Amino acid sequence: MVHYQRYHPWRKGDAKVYDVDEESHGLGCANSAYFKRKRPKLFYLLIISLLSCSFLFAPQISSSSSFSLFHTFGVDGGIPAHTDFNAPPCSSMSTGTVCCDRSSSRSDVCLMKGDIRTSSASSSVFLYTSKGVNFSSSNAEEEAQAQLEKIRPYTRKWEIPVMDSIDELKLVAMKGAAAGSTHKCDISYDVPAVFFSTGGYTGNVYHEFNDGILPLYITSQHFKRKVVFVILEYHNWWIMKYGNILSHLTDYPPVDYRGDNRTYCFPEAIVGLRIHDELTVNSTLMEGNKGIFDFRNVLDRAYWPRIRGLIRDEEREMKLKKPTQPLKKQPKLVILSRNGSRAILNEEALVNMAEKIGFSVEVLRPGPKTELAKIYRALNSSDVMVGVHGAAMTHFLFMRPRCWFIQVIPLGTDWAAETYYGDPSRKLGLNYIGYKILPRESSLYNEYDRSDPVLADPESVNQKGWEFTKKIYLDRQSVSLDLERFGKRLIRAYDHSLRAISRNAKTRT
Repeated sequence: MVHYQRYHPWRKGDAKVYDVDEESHGLGCANSAYFKRKRPKLFYLLIISLLSCSFLFAPQISSSSSFSLFHTFGVDGGIPAHTDFNAPPCSSMSTGTVCCDRSSSRSDVCLMKGDIRTSSASSSVFLYTSKGVNFSSSNAEEEAQAQLEKIRPYTRKWEIPVMDSIDELKLVAMKGAAAGSTHKCDISYDVPAVFFSTGGYTGNVYHEFNDGILPLYITSQHFKRKVVFVILEYHNWWIMKYGNILSHLTDYPPVDYRGDNRTYCFPEAIVGLRIHDELTVNSTLMEGNKGIFDFRNVLDRAYWPRIRGLIRDEEREMKLKKPTQPLKKQPKLVILSRNGSRAILNEEALVNMAEKIGFSVEVLRPGPKTELAKIYRALNSSDVMVGVHGAAMTHFLFMRPRCWFIQVIPLGTDWAAETYYGDPSRKLGLNYIGYKILPRESSLYNEYDRSDPVLADPESVNQKGWEFTKKIYLDRQSVSLDLERFGKRLIRAYDHSLRAISRNAKTRT
């Protein structure tokens, strides 16, 4: 399950964010495999101005290494000519140093530049420099140690219990004429390394994307695959599950930090991952203004080769069967089904109603071993996705921009549903509907008195603590949808999707 941490809860007086459930505007799904970001008209005027200026100032412009670590901190071109006191931490650093940015409440990130060598036996990463230093201590090892930083490279810094389960790395800068003379390289790379952990809440798809895959993209994409991933709490199943995505972020095999005792050497390293917000990419903090649409395009490139293979297999099977008349294109609805808590108890009736409306319906029950390419294919080809709040809603990332995402919001989950999935889905360009159930649609309705705070004031129950939210609203609640009420949302999504299909068909002809 998603671990609820109330970073920025809504307060009375805050600006309200509307979804299409409250404002009935909406567009049809994007029909291209790769979604292009729209730029404002003013953008083109700025480009023309910049091009004109470039001819005047070209002699003063110098290029920087494509492997620059400074991009990680939103600074292009390395060390500026004039120091900006408002520049982010580590926006400038010299070779042979370690710089850690601990300003974020979500994660620490350290940069190392120079002769970098791993030592898994001592849980250390060493940085050597041969610059001479005057030492007064008689202990040679202490004499050589110029700097020591400690870091747990995981993106939930504020959660002390989970961070305590993450391996700690010591980043040690060693100086002296003989520094590193006995610590030989077994494998040397001429590209940077990114160190991170796949421990913590890994095993939950929300956390795998929010705490891992998206921060990894944010931190490493500017290297253009010329980067090595060094992984703590390494899991073979994680590599298998996300191998298609990893292959579009790196050209090199990942390194199992604990399982491989060899010394790996790098010229630069980033230890820890940058994270922007829930399930999104803040383009203003990225080189080239890369954003969530660019990440979505990486997913497209990662999964389409496998999807084409699945389609070819199905076509071969169809040739062996009696050919059927092709059906008219219908809007496709995918229902992400749950078992146990937060299940839709009248799911079969929901399917029947959706088919009567005109949808082609697919019920998807993703499990821990379900191939992501198959989930991606189902949702990438859908017009509407419906599901009850939970980690599986992370799969909205697999939908095409301008499609429809209807999240069923059980009692007591309003804030989490909006924060973790509603707001991020809008940033991806989806038409989002948050369907907040009424008390009578909850299985808790039969367990508590109508005036009980569990039904009448869920927020007051949540304020007692996470254990109450989990026990009551997440683990013990299921949903029986008011089909007449819910059907109005489905009809709205259907009508918009059907019009979009018609427009796309006319465009192709």
